[in-house]
Amino acid sequence: MNPAFLDQYYLVIHPWPIWGGLACVVLISAFLSLAQTAITTVPRGKLKAQADRGARGAVSALGLQDDDERMIGAVLLGQLLLHITATVLAMIWLLPHILASQSAFWPFALIAAMALGLLILTEVLPKTIATASPEAIALRLAPILAPIVAVLAPVVGLLSSALRTALRPLGLRASPDTKMFALREEIMGAIALGHSTGAVEKEDRDRLLGALDLSDRTVDEIMRHRRQIEMINADDAADEIIAQVLASAHSRLPIFKDDEENILGIIHAKDLLREVDRLRRQNAGADISATIAELDVVKVAMKPYFIPDTTSLDDQMRAFLARNAHLALVVDEYGSLQGLITLEDILEEIVGEINDEFDAKARDAGLKQTENGDYIVDGAMTIRDINRAMDWNLPDDEANTVAGLVIHEAQMIPTEGQAFIFHGFRFQVVQRRENRVVKLWVRGV
Repeated sequence: MNPAFLDQYYLVIHPWPIWGGLACVVLISAFLSLAQTAITTVPRGKLKAQADRGARGAVSALGLQDDDERMIGAVLLGQLLLHITATVLAMIWLLPHILASQSAFWPFALIAAMALGLLILTEVLPKTIATASPEAIALRLAPILAPIVAVLAPVVGLLSSALRTALRPLGLRASPDTKMFALREEIMGAIALGHSTGAVEKEDRDRLLGALDLSDRTVDEIMRHRRQIEMINADDAADEIIAQVLASAHSRLPIFKDDEENILGIIHAKDLLREVDRLRRQNAGADISATIAELDVVKVAMKPYFIPDTTSLDDQMRAFLARNAHLALVVDEYGSLQGLITLEDILEEIVGEINDEFDAKARDAGLKQTENGDYIVDGAMTIRDINRAMDWNLPDDEANTVAGLVIHEAQMIPTEGQAFIFHGFRFQVVQRRENRVVKLWVRGV
């Protein structure tokens, strides 16, 4: 092309305003990338702490995080418009050079240089800076980004609605609980990472994860099975019932009549002793045996509290606290008694085993190590308990107890002496009683 044409072209289109426009576009695009990366990277807990201290930038950043879909959409839309503007300005400046070039290489080289420059200056560099100090950058830039997002919000909302409409026939819908679950997974991941790096002790990790798991687990996973429930027969003599209550390690015992499914109530040791003391005072001077014979145990019993076996541990703990109750009887969908759960059972899922002077033995006594490093495990021990005690990762999706896991994996009720290898361990049946696997020999493979 004739150089005179270039001179005439630049008389109309001077390069300095174009370069200035390109610099502004790059700076604005870099700002959007820097602000968005910083706001999405900084932990929400830090922003909340800053907001509680009155930091205006933290309040703006929290607002943007609350509606991160709108923020990200606005930033992407703004960057798209800016990149189109940068491309147009660059082409206005480069067009005569491209036309004047005698080589086909230069147009592609100029386009590649333009793309590389935008990538580095508006994406890589801002994001690198933002991840280095996200909290400080977010506090400074959030008040500036918030009005930009508000201006672009109508367009972003229109595009989001159109996108959801287009995806609905494919069965793709955004769940309103997605953010909550994502935050929960983020917390659990941070705790697990902290333990793997040595920053969080195993006991602390177990307590924190145990508290987070309550909403995902149901009472039938940790309840005391009906075979293990100590009950009082209402037809027994009063003195026998008193002796049984005093000998028991539990302060609350269910009382039944005729059949163990027919639960009349829950006897509290204190209520029983108060009633005995009242009768003694009422019949002062009378024979103690005659006084005790007048004891109506059913009258003393509290009304039984039944719950379905599908109740989550989180909901049940709240129900216990609301009712000022400590014990509930678990039933299935047909109303049949399945087991018993206490407030202490739920708390133990968070803090670990709670034992007092009346507990005959800890639940972990179901796990004993042999001299060669293997383990003798009680079949009724829950998978969660053994995982917490040994830091193993046995799955508990299909079974709650170690015996249940063996039966599930073997697809049969094994006999004594049979051994199976799965999930990195060898399980050998040591003792079986009727259809129950009582003891197992476990070792790693």
